Amino acid sequence: MQYETLAAVDLGSNSFHLQIGRVVDDQIYLLDGLREQVRLGAGLTRDKRIDRATQVRALEALRRFSDRLRGFPAEAVRVVGTNALRVAKNSRQFLAEAKEALGFPIEIIAGREEARLIYLGVAHSLPLSRDKRLVMDIGGGSTEFIIGAGVQPELMDSLYMGCVSYSLKYFAEGKVEKSTFKQAELAARSELQTIVKQYTRHGWVETVGSSGTARSIASILEANGWSEHGISAAGLDKLRSAFLKAGDLERLLLPGMREDRAAILPGGLAIMCAAFAELGIGHMSVSDAALRQGVLYDLLGRVQKHDMREVTVRQFMRRYHVDTAQAQRVAALAARLHRHMSDTEGDPHAGQTLAWAAALHEIGISIAHNGYHKHSAYVIGNADMPGFSRMEQAQLARLLLAHRGKLAKLPDLSPVPTDWTLVFCLRLASLFCRSRTDLELPQLACEMTESGFRLLLPEALLENRPLSAAALADEADEWKSIGLRLDVKPLRDAAAKAA
Repeated sequence: MQYETLAAVDLGSNSFHLQIGRVVDDQIYLLDGLREQVRLGAGLTRDKRIDRATQVRALEALRRFSDRLRGFPAEAVRVVGTNALRVAKNSRQFLAEAKEALGFPIEIIAGREEARLIYLGVAHSLPLSRDKRLVMDIGGGSTEFIIGAGVQPELMDSLYMGCVSYSLKYFAEGKVEKSTFKQAELAARSELQTIVKQYTRHGWVETVGSSGTARSIASILEANGWSEHGISAAGLDKLRSAFLKAGDLERLLLPGMREDRAAILPGGLAIMCAAFAELGIGHMSVSDAALRQGVLYDLLGRVQKHDMREVTVRQFMRRYHVDTAQAQRVAALAARLHRHMSDTEGDPHAGQTLAWAAALHEIGISIAHNGYHKHSAYVIGNADMPGFSRMEQAQLARLLLAHRGKLAKLPDLSPVPTDWTLVFCLRLASLFCRSRTDLELPQLACEMTESGFRLLLPEALLENRPLSAAALADEADEWKSIGLRLDVKPLRDAAAKAA
């Protein structure tokens, strides 16, 4: 289905952003945007929980966003959360309230996925070039670095340092002292040491900054005549000197300095100075695009059937030498089973999730055949998977872990019927395709019952396939062990034709 407008919501550690764009062919023209300075990262307590006052402020912002998004179909909106929601121990509780306030599901994305989306947004805002670009994005709680050419990223990293977290740690109450600024710079340089060698070896021609910190610094430098455009190394030195001379943000009056960003600017400036020094940057241009624009373009790919997640699944299948024919057999039968029960579910993406699980369920065999489902689940749960959110990866990992073996190992599986239905379909498909041959599969039907599942098979099937009959009996025992029933009933010829 084609959509004329798409919307992206970025729940950052400093600000929440809503961006709406109009789709024309393969381009997005920005129509409207909203920004709410929530300071989610500043609301993290010492034990890494978002305090209630910050939660309330965030929920109020999301309700305002919800009013603007009224009428948008779910497939035309994507909402992503970044570092503060990645590290918060109570993010699950907050996300449940946030989803209700906003009216759309929220994905927490990993640091490298955030980097990929940032680069995608910045690349689409710049003239097409074959030259390599280094993109740097200082967020509230993390800083992303990406080297790429055209719209294709080549190196991506997310470092645990941001303008909010550093300002709170080193510049409390707006005090900017020489000793603490040096500590902040050294801390940032230490973080950068993990990527400097690789990035320097890879090389780049142009450096681009994105998001609020880069734009704020560039505005101050240009307004004070310290840089003709963008951010220069010499201009950074002058800005640092101005901060240290003032010693306190209340005494710092600089043209171009926004009042709403003053409190978090020292931390961002220290990170920027460290990056210029460690990476040998002389000048940085600044892009107006950021994460939310990248989310829009990634969403455009999804609705136009150029989904990055499909690309990632194919790459993983090649990397782990998956038996493609077997994956297709399992996927086809799992889809057949799922169609019988799709009317009982409310997740429109469940079928797609099941297809990905079937494609990836055997990747662990390349590590070890014994307990391969555990290896498959571990890889999917912990790898960088471009296009996938953390929640999507976690759901896939649970399905891979559950597709064989004991069901009791899934104590944290959601009670939502959808999850158990996907487990059922994948397990049964894997069971019937165990011979790894292209056998003509019999007519069958299945349905969800109040106590579990019912599988309907032709009477002759179990008589002619004793191994399958024994495996189904074991499968019924396994479901019984977790309090659910699997009833295997005969499917008469007439019923088989109807099915």
